[in-house]
Amino acid sequence: MSFIKRLEKNIEKLEKNIEKEKAKIEDLKVKCESHKITRANFNIKKKKIEAHIRALNSRLRVLQGGIAKEKRFEEEKAEKKKKKKEEKAEKKEKKKK
Repeated sequence: MSFIKRLEKNIEKLEKNIEKEKAKIEDLKVKCESHKITRANFNIKKKKIEAHIRALNSRLRVLQGGIAKEKRFEEEKAEKKKKKKEEKAEKKEKKKK
């Protein structure tokens, strides 16, 4: 379970970073509206930040896929263990008869 917890922790960090990047865009928008930076400069910086957000989102999706895969693996492992236990119990019963 520790692996899944680490993945979840990384997902939380990425979500925080995405929110920070969105806040940066809002700050740039305010600066642009108050005429502290030009519209062209705003667009250039905004595109750069949006590219970073897309990169973070893709990392986020990869980690979410990793969590799903790990959970599926653990379920399969538990199923195999259960089957093995049942087979062992059946063998014991056959020996007793």
